[in-house]
Amino acid sequence: MDRFDLLAIQAAYNGSIVGLVKLVQGWLKGILCNGKMGKSVCDWEDRENKFVEVEGILRRQIKLSVIPSVQPFIAIAYPIDTMLALEISRKYAAHCSVIASRYSLPPFNYPAPFPVKGERGNVRLRVRYVSGDFGNHPLSHLMGSVFGMHNGDNVEVFCYALSPNDGTEWRLRIQSEAEHFIDVSSKSSDMIAKMINEDKIQILVNLNGYTKGARNEIFAMQPASIQISYMGFPGTTGASYIHYLVTDEFVSPLRFSHIYSVKLVHLPHCYFVNDYKQKNLDVLDPNCLLKRSDYGLPEDKFIFACFNQLYKMDPDIFTTWCNILMRVPNSALWLLRFPAAGEMRLRTFRYATQQVVLSDQIIFTDVAMKTEHIRRSALADLFLDTPSCNAHTTGTDVLWAGLPMVTLPLEKMATRVAGSLCLATGAGEEMIVSSLKEYEDKAVSLALNRPKLQDLSDKLKAARMTCPLFDTARWVRDLERAYFKMWNLYCSGQQPQPFKVTENDQEFPFDS
Repeated sequence: MDRFDLLAIQAAYNGSIVGLVKLVQGWLKGILCNGKMGKSVCDWEDRENKFVEVEGILRRQIKLSVIPSVQPFIAIAYPIDTMLALEISRKYAAHCSVIASRYSLPPFNYPAPFPVKGERGNVRLRVRYVSGDFGNHPLSHLMGSVFGMHNGDNVEVFCYALSPNDGTEWRLRIQSEAEHFIDVSSKSSDMIAKMINEDKIQILVNLNGYTKGARNEIFAMQPASIQISYMGFPGTTGASYIHYLVTDEFVSPLRFSHIYSVKLVHLPHCYFVNDYKQKNLDVLDPNCLLKRSDYGLPEDKFIFACFNQLYKMDPDIFTTWCNILMRVPNSALWLLRFPAAGEMRLRTFRYATQQVVLSDQIIFTDVAMKTEHIRRSALADLFLDTPSCNAHTTGTDVLWAGLPMVTLPLEKMATRVAGSLCLATGAGEEMIVSSLKEYEDKAVSLALNRPKLQDLSDKLKAARMTCPLFDTARWVRDLERAYFKMWNLYCSGQQPQPFKVTENDQEFPFDS
């Protein structure tokens, strides 16, 4: 689509906000990178000006109390102003409240605010996880062990599945390990909210946020006294009925608290949990190593890699990658063909042409099954992260494979996850940079100093079985400390407040 002018649009549509909504939605199809929209992947022509104009339209929509045509997940993944992204989330949260109000439910009664294990309290804290992704989905790949790892003496776990059984091992595993697993996919939102309240749930966890399969109107009905957001949506919900966001100090530092609508709960290490020590030990088997020739990779080149989806790339980072390739002799960039339509656009992107990056220096590979995907990551020499929207699951994949990375954290939550992953390995300071220039120089320096790079890779491999990043049981204990702190604050009559969890049961006791 050619560049459009906001004044011309306003004139053409006679001030019709409906027309503006349709036009923005149509233009976004030209930059989004998924499924049916893939034909326009990595179409970066006049990208910066288009986003400026889109922001203008979004501000007008918000001012006129119209639901923004850009959804919250898109607002955190693309260069939308942080405060505007917050306002977009608030509008969607308000819309969920409108949907909830149509059910005309009376206010719910909550469990008495007595400390768990106190004289009049319950025996255990009752925690419910609500998700549409209990199945073959990255959330279940990452959290599969969490639900069964909770300390049953202190926590009673309920899982509510918003999606029907897909018959996969992921669904069956969670069903078998969670203390209570209930398929509510066929029930209406008000019925689910009533069930939550009748179960006297004290902590209600939203694992979807603004992602596919979410039913946020359930949370808008406020069936539990404490409602929190975690994992599915790496940003703020903008909802007054969500009290806490479980995150960490690097991903969501307090200096950025103004871009969040909730209170920030900082876990002591990376907030982004994974299940690799339980489910992906086999990929470390030295007898199952893959070869570069299996993927058409040259044996003699230094291989930079990025396996992030192509929508996370932008002209600035791709230009930086081209600069790196030109500065590192005999090097290549290995990318994921996800989706395939993006390959030709990247190959013909004018920066690559102008900077004389040869076609054989950019190598694409297809999406693979999880085990193969992690194993083949080890064939690369250095992972190059995308600053505007980081590697999340992919970042965990490559670090588990022992592949060092370079990442540049920005301001939004989704731009800081990879840095937190790196820090939780114990070697993060060597992989985090503060500018694109430093990003380029760091990648070149590591590529030209193979002993230093090998030492970093060896550190990652040696730490896999002991570092906080891959210690799921430790992470679950820390999460429980957070839950009990939230409940104890509520019992003492205090409003939700930000806090940081420490691994100290004297400070975060279960029974006071």
